[in-house]
Amino acid sequence: MEPRIQYAKTADGVSIAFWTLGEGRPLVHVSPFPFGHIQMEWQWPGWRSWYQRLADKRMLVRYDNRWAGLSERKLSGSLLDAVVLDLDAVVDHLALERFALLGPLEMGPTAIAYAARHPERVSHLVLWCLQGPSEFVRLPQLQASLRLVDADWELFTETMAHAMLGWAAGDEARRLAALTRESATAEAIQALAAAAAGFDLTPLLPEVKSPTLVLHRRQVDWPKVDVARGLASRIPNARLVLLEGASRFPYQEDMEAVFDAIDEFLAEGEEAAATAAPPEVGAFRTVLFTDIEGSTAMTQRLGDAKAREVLREHERITRDCLRTHGGSEVKTMGDGFMASFGSATKALECAVAMQRAFEARNASLPAHPEPAEGRVEGRAGGGASGTASEPLHVRIGLNAGEPIAEDDPDGRGDLFGTAVIRAARIAAMAQGGEILVANVVRELAEGKGFLFGDRGEIALRGFDDPVRVYEVRWTP
Repeated sequence: MEPRIQYAKTADGVSIAFWTLGEGRPLVHVSPFPFGHIQMEWQWPGWRSWYQRLADKRMLVRYDNRWAGLSERKLSGSLLDAVVLDLDAVVDHLALERFALLGPLEMGPTAIAYAARHPERVSHLVLWCLQGPSEFVRLPQLQASLRLVDADWELFTETMAHAMLGWAAGDEARRLAALTRESATAEAIQALAAAAAGFDLTPLLPEVKSPTLVLHRRQVDWPKVDVARGLASRIPNARLVLLEGASRFPYQEDMEAVFDAIDEFLAEGEEAAATAAPPEVGAFRTVLFTDIEGSTAMTQRLGDAKAREVLREHERITRDCLRTHGGSEVKTMGDGFMASFGSATKALECAVAMQRAFEARNASLPAHPEPAEGRVEGRAGGGASGTASEPLHVRIGLNAGEPIAEDDPDGRGDLFGTAVIRAARIAAMAQGGEILVANVVRELAEGKGFLFGDRGEIALRGFDDPVRVYEVRWTP
C-alpha cells in the first residue's frame, strides 16, 4: 500500500511533503536525488523495495526538499540553511526528539549539515556513496549537460540521468529522467546548480558528534572510494565499511549486504537502551497513563477491524515518544498505556510530545473525509481506508510516588499501589488532548519551563483525601 503523503510547514513558511512507513525507532531518509519525488520513487520498484526493507524494523520517514517533488517549489538564500529547515520541519511535525539519519548520494550532505547543527537529536548517521554538492555540479558531464537546460529540457534530463548512472544504463536512466522532469523545472535546476557550487562540506565534518557509518562500494566510478575514506577520516567516531559492487544505487547488486551493515550499526544503540539497568524495587517513579477518548463509540462506529487500525496509530505514536524520552512501557490496556519514568521532567516532556504528535496527525487529516468505500486506495494525501480520517483525542494523566514492582502471571514486570491508582484516576478525569498531573509532579518539575494551570483540589474515587491537580499547557 502506498504511504499516505502529509505536509509539514518550515519555519520560513514552506510546505514540505513527507510520508512515514513502518513502526519502531525512527530513521529519517534524506532524498537520494537533488530532484526527488516521494510518490514517483515509491512507484519505482527498486526504490520501493529499498524503502520497504528499511521499514521492516523501524519507522522510516522520507520527504521531498523544498525545490522538488510534491513539496512547495521555493529555493532562495543559503542552500545549507534551506536543507536544515526542511528536515527540521518534518521531524518537528512528527515530534521526533531523537532519530537516526540516512544520507545517500548527492543529497547526503544534508544529513551531515543537520547532524553538525543538531547533535542532540541525531542518534546515528549513515552515509551512502556520498559526494558533496559542489563536487557534483563541477563534474564535466553535468557541466556539459547544463547547457541543454534552456535549449531542450527533455534532452537535458535524459543526458543528466545517463551522466549520473552511466551511459550503459537503460530503464534506470529513463526513470530518473522522467522523475526529474516531473519533480523540477529548468529554473530550479539552474538555481540549485548555482547554490550547490558554494556548498562546502569540509568545515562541517569535524562538527559531527553522532556515531557515523560511511558505506561505499569499491568499484563505483564516482564518487571514488577515496571520497568515502576522506569522509570517515574527518568525521569523529566514524567507521568505514566498503562493500563489493559498482552500482551507486543501494538496492542493486548485493542489497542485503547494505542492509546488514545498516541494521548492525543501528542496533548498537538499541541494544544499549535495552540493557539499561531496570529501576529498583520500590524506587521513586513517575507513572503516566494514556486513554483514547470515545474509543468504545469509535469501535461501534467503525467495527473491530478498522478501529484496530486507529488503535495501532495510537500505539505507534505512544511507543515512539516513550523510546525517545526514556520511558518504560509497563503495559497496554487496549485503548491506553501505562508507562513509568525515573524523571518527572522526562515524563512531562514525553506527555507533551505525545499530544503534539496526536495533534499533528489530526491536523493532517482531510477536513471533509470521503466515506471509506468511496476512497481510492493509496491515493496521495487521502489515506487508504476510512480510518485514515479518524482523529485521535487522547487523555494523559501523571502521578509520582513509590509503586510496588511485581511480575504479572506472564512473567512481565508490572507496577501496583497508590501512586499507580492515583495516576489512572487523574487520567480518567482529563478531556481528549489534555494532560493532567498531580501536585507532586508539578513540584518535581518546578523551574523546568513547563506551564501549569491550577484545576483545584479534586476528590478521586477510592481516596479519602482530595488531590490538587494541574493542567499542563502544551500548545504554543
